[in-house]
Amino acid sequence: MGNETKNLILILLVLALFTGMAVEISEGSTVVGVVLFLVSVFLLTRIDFKNLGDSGLLKKSKTCFVVGAFIVAADLAYNFKNGGELGTLDVMTVFFGASLVGTQLQNPQINRVSRFGAYISSVFVILYLIFYTMFAFFNIDFLHKFDHYFILLPTVGVLNLAGIPLEVVATETVRISGVEEMTLVIGGPCSGLYSMFLLIGIVFGYSRIENLNKNKTLMMLGFCVLVAYISNLFRVVVLYFTAYMYGQEAMMLVHTHLGWIIFAVVAAFIMYLIELKS
Repeated sequence: MGNETKNLILILLVLALFTGMAVEISEGSTVVGVVLFLVSVFLLTRIDFKNLGDSGLLKKSKTCFVVGAFIVAADLAYNFKNGGELGTLDVMTVFFGASLVGTQLQNPQINRVSRFGAYISSVFVILYLIFYTMFAFFNIDFLHKFDHYFILLPTVGVLNLAGIPLEVVATETVRISGVEEMTLVIGGPCSGLYSMFLLIGIVFGYSRIENLNKNKTLMMLGFCVLVAYISNLFRVVVLYFTAYMYGQEAMMLVHTHLGWIIFAVVAAFIMYLIELKS
């Protein structure tokens, strides 16, 4: 197996596991999410990146080591003190801190995974803070409007056209009268933004480490956002259909696992295009 082919397979596996981790921790099993995270980190160490030169904040620096260790300790201590479980943001924050620490170590495999991990996690955290924290602080009602106009209404419209009656009863809520009566709330992780942030981080990190040109990177980022959005619409349509035909229990099973599997396939296709063009 050639080195480039091996890298591509590993990157696709990492994409699948990372997206699975994000969804499982936020919607399914935290234990499964942590296992997927640990396996994905191990696979990252097996990727043979071409370019590992120091750049920007990733240069050897005691400051990076101290800041990274502080971030990990502060996040874990905060959650332990408040008795809360680690959410997706916590996992990515800890991963960012650990990645900063890892960039200062001499082991080449740890250094490699840490550089890629720092890009992935920092992009995710920044986008999360913008869309979920900063928007809320300034009372920018982006998320509810996005869920309503760009997720709920298009998916309800598709199923209405197919003859499946769904009733919009609130901004993010739909009533389904199928094998059983139920209401579904489409919001939070169901918006698909978590997976989109993660994919943007992976594409950005890969482009930086592999020195892809700016135009190709921007093109791939725009393309991945579009495809991620469309794939999430498909996922929500499947959830509605499953709830209508088979009930809530079947829908919840699909809800937990289908999203990251679909997104992993989409991510794999995008990374294949990057590797093909690079």
